[in-house]
Amino acid sequence: WRHSFLLALGATRGKNLFEGVTLTAKYFFDAVGAGFDGSLTYRQIEEPADIAKHPTALRDVKEKARMLVGPFLNRKKILFVCRENACRSQMASAFARYYAGDRIEAESAGSQPISEINTLMVEVMKEKGIDMAFRRTKSIEEVLGYMKPDSIISMGCGEECPYIHGVPMQDWNLSDPSDKPIDFMREVRDEIEKRVEKLTKNLH
Repeated sequence: WRHSFLLALGATRGKNLFEGVTLTAKYFFDAVGAGFDGSLTYRQIEEPADIAKHPTALRDVKEKARMLVGPFLNRKKILFVCRENACRSQMASAFARYYAGDRIEAESAGSQPISEINTLMVEVMKEKGIDMAFRRTKSIEEVLGYMKPDSIISMGCGEECPYIHGVPMQDWNLSDPSDKPIDFMREVRDEIEKRVEKLTKNLH
């Protein structure tokens, strides 16, 4: 669901001026898993103020920005919550971003967050090709400070989960794998993945 776009300027007006940089950009964006959505290139831009004088550049850029950014601004906001925000809700939000990051803005939080994410969780998510090492735990209050969710999905934190008027809530009631063997962590991971996949398929 990653998108990329090239904006390039050149001082001369050669016909093939941007072929090299466009090819390089395509290779780079492909390497980071981003689809190439085109480019805007402008010739004979010699001075800093020249681009401002271009008859269509500003309008072109605004139109492309609306095209690329618009869908992201309309994504459904989902908050996944659990008690510690160290395992289950972290995995759920990661899978939601992985499978439907273009349609879902996913966050995770905990009713009683601990200081660090679970290392076994990081390990089993790495098996799925998802890097969790950079993630940190957050409280529900912290996330609600910058995000108003369209829905809340609890992993099983019960009455400790927040009630927000007008925001629907689901409870997946998943067992906490934080102090269990790695095989149990994998079972919970796989169950979360299945539920997230189903969620994304039914998303309107």
